[in-house]
Amino acid sequence: MTDLASWLRPRWPVFAFLASATLLAAAHAFERIGGLAPCPMCLDQREAHWIVLGVSAAAFVALRFLRDPNAPRMACALIGFAFAWSLFQAGHHVAVEQHWVVATCDTRIDPNDIRPMNFDEAFVVPACDTPAWTMFGISMAGYNAIISLLLMLKSFALALWPERSARHA
Repeated sequence: MTDLASWLRPRWPVFAFLASATLLAAAHAFERIGGLAPCPMCLDQREAHWIVLGVSAAAFVALRFLRDPNAPRMACALIGFAFAWSLFQAGHHVAVEQHWVVATCDTRIDPNDIRPMNFDEAFVVPACDTPAWTMFGISMAGYNAIISLLLMLKSFALALWPERSARHA
C-alpha cells in the first residue's frame, strides 16, 4: 500500500479533479438530457464540486513548482477538506430528503427572479425534500454523499499514510 500511496499522492490532484468533473458532468446530464431541474440544494452541491476543482487545479500547479517533500501531503489534505465540504452539502440534502431536518431552501429563491427559456411557460422551483431520481432507494444526493465520503477518506489517507522507508526498498 505504501508504494501505491507514494505513487498516487503527487497525482491525486488530477484524480480528484477528474472525479469532481465527472460528478458535475453527470449532474448537468441529468438536468439537460434527463430533464431533471435542480433544486437549490442540488446547486449547492455543484458549488462544492467547483471548489474541489479549484483546489485540485491549484494543488496540481503548486506541486509542479514546490519542491517541498510535504507538499503532496498538504495537497491531499486540502483536497480532503474540499471533499468534506461536498460531503456536508450532500449529506444535508439527504437529511432534508429523508425529512430528518426541515428544508429551508425554498426561502432562498424568489421565483420572480427566474426566467424560463420558454417565456409562455411557468417555472416551478423543484422541492428540496423530494428526490427527483432514485436508484436502489438512493437519491442523487445520496450517491454524491457516498462518493464524496470515499474521495474524502482517500484524500486524508493519502495525506496521512507513511512514506515507504528506504530500507524496505
